[in-house]
Amino acid sequence: MFNTLPPITRNIIILNVIVFVLFYLLNSPELYMKFAAFYPFSPFFKSWQVITHMFMHGSFMHILFNMFTLFSFGPVLERTLGDKKYVILYFVSGLGAFFLFNAWNFYEVQQIQSSLEGFGFNLEGFFSGENVAFTGSAEAVLAQQELVNNLRSIISVPMVGASGAIFGIIAAFATLYPDAEIGIMFIPIPVKVKYVLPVIIIGSIALGVSGNVGGIAHLAHVGGALVGFLLAKYWKNNRYRIN
Repeated sequence: MFNTLPPITRNIIILNVIVFVLFYLLNSPELYMKFAAFYPFSPFFKSWQVITHMFMHGSFMHILFNMFTLFSFGPVLERTLGDKKYVILYFVSGLGAFFLFNAWNFYEVQQIQSSLEGFGFNLEGFFSGENVAFTGSAEAVLAQQELVNNLRSIISVPMVGASGAIFGIIAAFATLYPDAEIGIMFIPIPVKVKYVLPVIIIGSIALGVSGNVGGIAHLAHVGGALVGFLLAKYWKNNRYRIN
């Protein structure tokens, strides 16, 4: 069955699995830090991370879900769009995920910095690596500690995974084949994909904005899906451009 997959989908899955196994065997946090995607204004950020993070996954279930989804939706799109457009869809969706996720991070960093400045916190010293002290009442100190922890999390916790690209694939599929029916866990009847995608996107936006992320970059999913939708919509309106 795997050998019958069109070549780009098959090779993307193979490459993701190889990278996952290599990082698991090497078990090198330093190497992981070099290729995972950090906030662009983090000292850990490197330009190549905008691509390399798409081939890294945090757990077996993470890569299993992403590759199974690609296995399910990718072949149809690869045959419909042709090689070039399919590659563009996959990687530009992944880039869209990275940039939307970090646009929200940038907004949050600005809010955190503004709040800390209001407390008179020494931000310049903090970013230069100095041991800075919290000042004010006990409540103010607790508030500053929480803000600094949030700031550290944005700067030092990277994003990994092909989920943004995968959501672009799903969104493109839903745009080109809105009446296609798919099976969903715990729902006994097939559901049209055009009804499923909006629910997922709205949920992802709500979770991403609220901060209830649970270690998942929900807004990255939204960014990937938005790019996938826009590209597929453009190609759908220019049918003669689709191979």
